[in-house]
Amino acid sequence: MKHITALAGLLLASTALSPAFAQENTDVTVVLGEEVDLVEPCMSTRSNIGRIVLQNISETLTELDVRGDKGLMPRLAESWEMTGDKTWRFHLREGVKFSDGSDFDAEDVKHSFERAGSDKITCEISRYYEGIDITPEVVDAHTIDFTTEPAQPILPLLMSLLTIVPSETPIEFTRDPIGTGPYTLAEWNPGQDIKLARRDDYWGDEPAVTGATYLFRSDPAVRAAMVQTGEADIAPSISATDATDPELDFAYPNSETTYLRIDQNVAPLGDKRVREALNLAIDREAFIGTILAEGTEIATAITPPTTLGWNPDVKAWPYDPDKARALLDEAKADGVPVDTTISLIGRTGNFPGATEVFEAIQGMLTDVGFNVELQMVEVAEHEQYYSKPYVEDRPILVGAQHDNSRGDPVFSMYFKYHSQGRQSGINDPKVDQLIDAATAATGEERSALWSELFAYLHDDVVADVLLFHMVGHARVGSRIDFKPTIATNSSLQLSEIGFK
Repeated sequence: MKHITALAGLLLASTALSPAFAQENTDVTVVLGEEVDLVEPCMSTRSNIGRIVLQNISETLTELDVRGDKGLMPRLAESWEMTGDKTWRFHLREGVKFSDGSDFDAEDVKHSFERAGSDKITCEISRYYEGIDITPEVVDAHTIDFTTEPAQPILPLLMSLLTIVPSETPIEFTRDPIGTGPYTLAEWNPGQDIKLARRDDYWGDEPAVTGATYLFRSDPAVRAAMVQTGEADIAPSISATDATDPELDFAYPNSETTYLRIDQNVAPLGDKRVREALNLAIDREAFIGTILAEGTEIATAITPPTTLGWNPDVKAWPYDPDKARALLDEAKADGVPVDTTISLIGRTGNFPGATEVFEAIQGMLTDVGFNVELQMVEVAEHEQYYSKPYVEDRPILVGAQHDNSRGDPVFSMYFKYHSQGRQSGINDPKVDQLIDAATAATGEERSALWSELFAYLHDDVVADVLLFHMVGHARVGSRIDFKPTIATNSSLQLSEIGFK
C-alpha cells in the first residue's frame, strides 16, 4: 500500500491544476487497463477498442438505451420497419457527414456490412451475424433494405453493432478510422496514448467534452490512484479492493460473463466425465468477496440473468473435489489420457484480478489431478487461441469474458456454441438445431427455445466451465459528471460525460 500512496503523492504534485484552469479544462483523460493494437471500427465489439472507437469515432444505425427505458433508439437510422416476412427497411438520417467531409448514405451502410463480413478481413462484429444470410440492397440514397434467411425478428437490434465507414474504405484494417461520430482520431502514439478531438461539423448535439486522451496502465491500483490525484478523470475498470472512496467510486452491473472455453475436439477434453470434473474442481464461492467483488454472481449461462430465455432452473456446479477425482480416475481406467498437460490461457488485464483468478483456478484443477500449465497473454495473442482455427496440438482451456448487454442470446449463441461458430468448442446437432430455431422464432417460442438451449448446454453437453457474472467498479474524478452503466465495459461514450 505504501507504494500506491507514494505514487499518488508524486502524481498529485506533478499534475495539480489551478482552480481557474480546472474550470476551463473540458478535455478528459481516461486510463484503461489494456492497450489497443487496433483502432479498426469493425473490431469495436472488443472491449479495449470499443471504449475508444464505438459511438465516439464510428456510429451505428441503431442504439440500445442502457440509461433509461427507451429500448432501441435511432442513431444513423431514423426509423425502420418490416416490408416483408424477411425484409427490414431502414430510413437513414440525412445531412450526416463523415469526418473526411464526405456524405453519409446507403452505399456506405452496404459497404460497411459487406466489408465486415468479407473473408479477406477478420472483423469481430461479423460474428454476431453468423448463421443468418443477410443481403443488403440500396433502395435510394437514404433507404436500405436488409433481407435475411431465415427471418430475423430482431435485426434492428443487431444493427446496433454495425459500425459505419465510408464506402471508399479499403477492405484491410485501417489505422485511420473515418466515421460519422462526434470525435476524430487526432493522435495514436503506440505504447503511449491515443487522443480524440471533437468535430465542429457533427450532425448531432455538441458534446461537452472537447477532447480525450487515453492512457494505458495495467495495474488497477495505479489506475485508481491516477484518478484520485487528478492525473486522469475516469478509470472505467478498477478492482473491488481499490474501490474504497464513496465519493469517486461506482459499482455497476456488468454484462460480462467469465468462463473457460473447452475445445472438445482434443483429448482428454472430449470426455464428458473430464468436463464435469473441471466444473466440480472449482470453488467458485471462494472468489467472491476476495479477488472478485461482492455481488458477483455464479454463472449458469454465457449471458447474464437479464437475458431473454435465461433459465432459473439450471443449477450451478457444486464444489466437489472428491467427485472430480473419482470422475478422473474412472475416465483414466477407460483409457482417457487425463494426465495430458492442459494449457490454461488467460488474458492479462482482461479484468481486475484476472491473473490471480486464473492462478487460483490452476491450483484447484491441479489439486484434483489435472496437469495444468497457465499462460497469461496479451489481448492480440489471446485472440489466436480464442477464435478458429484453434491450435490443434494440445488441449486448451481459454479463459475469457463474454459481453452481452443487449438482452437476447442471439448475440452469443451462434459463434459460441454452433458447430460452425468461430469460438465454439463443440459439435452437437441438437445445439445447432436449437440455435437455428430460436434465432428465427418470436415471442414466447423464442424465449422457450433459448431456455431449453441454456439447460442442454449446461447439464447435458457440459459445453464449458462457466464461472461468474461480473460486477464492475469505476473511479470517476470529482470534476466529472458521469455514471457508468451495464455497457461501460464495452463502450464509453464521451458525449455522455459532463462537468460539474
